[in-house]
Amino acid sequence: MYTVVINGKPKGPYELNQLAELNIVPGTFVKKPGMDDYKEAHEFPELRELLGFTFQQTAPQYFASFDQRLLASVIDYFFITLFYISLILICFIFVTGQTERITLFLSFLPAIPLAKFFYGSIAEASSRQATLGKRLLNIRVTDQLGNRISLGVSFIRNLSKILSVIPLFFGYLYSFLNRKQQCWHDIAANTLVIKDRLI
Repeated sequence: MYTVVINGKPKGPYELNQLAELNIVPGTFVKKPGMDDYKEAHEFPELRELLGFTFQQTAPQYFASFDQRLLASVIDYFFITLFYISLILICFIFVTGQTERITLFLSFLPAIPLAKFFYGSIAEASSRQATLGKRLLNIRVTDQLGNRISLGVSFIRNLSKILSVIPLFFGYLYSFLNRKQQCWHDIAANTLVIKDRLI
């Protein structure tokens, strides 16, 4: 069963064979059970076969906002920090002196941003294209056409965050001035952070 957006309003549900009677074009928004969001008709293999469409690679039109990206990063740091504290508490079983415990805790603090760098790079190049924080907010990292990025590009993107941080975080704030809401590290790696289409 399919729901079709006709004249700006969802109509249906329709069975597959009924769709041939509607004035559906490749860009018509369609949704079927189990989908969180609408997709364009040409993105469905069965509709391409039924209606004679061809798949059209289109550039993303919906970009993650600064506050979504910031919240996703906060979530990622929260879980990484929680994991770090858990490891330190386990180490405290074997380290009893107060001074030694404080030294141990502080000595490995730089491991948190380092872990975030490697985790972010690997997760954003994975099939999910997102870290846990981004997944919770339904945003993901893509190339300019919405495709999955390679691990090399992901490492470049995350390493380039230094460029966004150094000038008083202006590289992040630049997203307010950019039509695709790209930060400087996105521009350096030629990537986007996109969100699901909203109807």
